[in-house]
Amino acid sequence: MTPRREIGVAVVGFGWMGQVHTRAWARLAHHYPDAPLRPRFVAVADTDAGRRQLAVDDYGFADSVESWADLLTRDDIDVVSVCGPNFVHREVGEAVARSGRHLWIEKPAGRSAADTAAIAAAVHESGVRSAVGFNYRNAPAVQAARRLVAEGGLGTLESVDVRMLADYSAHPDQALSWRFDPEYAGTGVLGDLASHGFDLALHIGGETLGGISELVADQATYIVERPLPGEGSMSHFARGGEGPRGPVGNEDTASALLRFGSGARGTLTSSRVAVGEQCSYGVDVRGSRGALSWDFRRMGELRVCLAADYQDATWETRLVGPGDGDLAAFQPGSGMAMSFDDLKVVECRALVESIHRGAPYGATIDDAVVAATLVDAMVTSYDERRWVTP
Repeated sequence: MTPRREIGVAVVGFGWMGQVHTRAWARLAHHYPDAPLRPRFVAVADTDAGRRQLAVDDYGFADSVESWADLLTRDDIDVVSVCGPNFVHREVGEAVARSGRHLWIEKPAGRSAADTAAIAAAVHESGVRSAVGFNYRNAPAVQAARRLVAEGGLGTLESVDVRMLADYSAHPDQALSWRFDPEYAGTGVLGDLASHGFDLALHIGGETLGGISELVADQATYIVERPLPGEGSMSHFARGGEGPRGPVGNEDTASALLRFGSGARGTLTSSRVAVGEQCSYGVDVRGSRGALSWDFRRMGELRVCLAADYQDATWETRLVGPGDGDLAAFQPGSGMAMSFDDLKVVECRALVESIHRGAPYGATIDDAVVAATLVDAMVTSYDERRWVTP
């Protein structure tokens, strides 16, 4: 077997997502034995001592540091996963790229399109490779849907409707973490979930849709105050106490009407306070001759309405098979489930291929710029109460 070149991996921010990235790196060779690169876990940067110890003791990193800047003084790191809060994305992402390291960064890659564009500029100027955490596009059913659209299976596309609904902030006593403060998070559910929705729609629609040409948006904040966090209660789901409350500074829910360059229409709706909805992420695509529908919670299924009459047409549910997307790297046949973490392994493999080929592969920082620009357009539309051209 041809020896595989090792690359030194570092992770900034070792909370849940930093650990997901690490597991993806660790599993890369399990699912892609022909991957041209092999990770070597060098160091983790995190301000929390307990997480730093976890990275060394349980995940196998050789070292851990408190400051991310210390990572960039080393000569044994080739690629950095940036998994910290939104407000560190720009500074860390730019510094990683300008240091000549490849970059795997979580969305929304900053607090605004300006932040994301600055990271992209550093990536391009340095000639490094990038990956961005738009993992839902990696689901085999989504890849099958993209292929159906590209092959003209739906006819002329008429509408694309995306929903990104969750309840992770529905409790009124959830602590007022950085996620609710525009200075640290930028937008609320727009950057967190709507950015995923834009990428999902545009990835499935591909060149057929011609991008989003115009949109008009609305948004609302339903829980306008939350309890101030107690010591050590800054996790995504931490509850506050009975003490004072502070104002929520960004949106709980947002929606938009979309016009695509092809003439198709669409909608996007997203919420972080949707009681009864847990990871209700999906897309419906309709064309002149057929339709398809996908729900993340039933990841291995693609509902299709194809080769039917125009009226009284029926739907069928297709289970994805080894020929769809990357399913064969994880399961030997249809009907065997993949997971959220599996989609991050696919993402990791795309970055490795990009580094090896010296060319973009998979979701990159440029895709993040597109999504961030659309999020900014939604903010402008809401503020100015008008249709906006991104």
